[in-house]
Amino acid sequence: MKMTSELEKDRQFVTALGRGLAVLRCFKTGERYLGNQEIAKRTSLPKPTVSRLTYTLTTLGYLNYSKNFGKYYLGASVLSLSASFLSSLDVLQVARTLMQEMADYSHASVSVGGRDHLTMVYIENCSSSDSMVTLRIEVGERIPIETTSMGRAYLSVCPEEERNYLMDQIRIRHKPDEWTKIKAGIEQAFRDYQDKGYCLSLGDWSKDVHGVAVPWVPRDGSNILSFNLAGPAFVLRRNMIEDDLGPRMINLVRNVENARSRT
Repeated sequence: MKMTSELEKDRQFVTALGRGLAVLRCFKTGERYLGNQEIAKRTSLPKPTVSRLTYTLTTLGYLNYSKNFGKYYLGASVLSLSASFLSSLDVLQVARTLMQEMADYSHASVSVGGRDHLTMVYIENCSSSDSMVTLRIEVGERIPIETTSMGRAYLSVCPEEERNYLMDQIRIRHKPDEWTKIKAGIEQAFRDYQDKGYCLSLGDWSKDVHGVAVPWVPRDGSNILSFNLAGPAFVLRRNMIEDDLGPRMINLVRNVENARSRT
């Protein structure tokens, strides 16, 4: 993650803390070791600054240092933070069984994700037992917010000020011709959500993947999540999604909320 100049100019923003968290965010799913040089490249921070940050994070237990590789890897303190976050999402406790039933019915993957900057992060995933057609999805993986059904569902219900900020940041990230197409896809998703209750991504993120997602907004407005069903395009055809799977995903989210309210 690169720090933006706008953030660092904000008098309320603690730059040192932001840089430290940016270092931790450099570690991607399935990637264990990173050296100072790799971290400096990913964060655009000077290498001496990165060295001080990794030293501090290692001292605090958020990073560990491997002498054999001369690189760093995430420490147990990071795990404790993620465990605390997941345990606070009581919705997952009532959602897993319903998600697995839906995954088996659809021969697809049913997931829950939340926003992290301009990406959506998989928090939970249930896969169909039909391994021949199920997408391989790992908890912690990140996908774009702008081209996925999961991200579009989030954008459909997040507060207007947040949505405007995200749309502006997405625009900045893309070339004008790319942005025109992306914006059209997002706006169509907004209309789909208003008319049908779900958002689609039919080959927009990956040409071979179709997905449908329904947002879940807790009553207190915190931790907006998206429930997503995705699979190979040759399995999840558009008419199947619109006639059957989309409405079933709406019902899944409704049942999750009803079950949660009874616990």
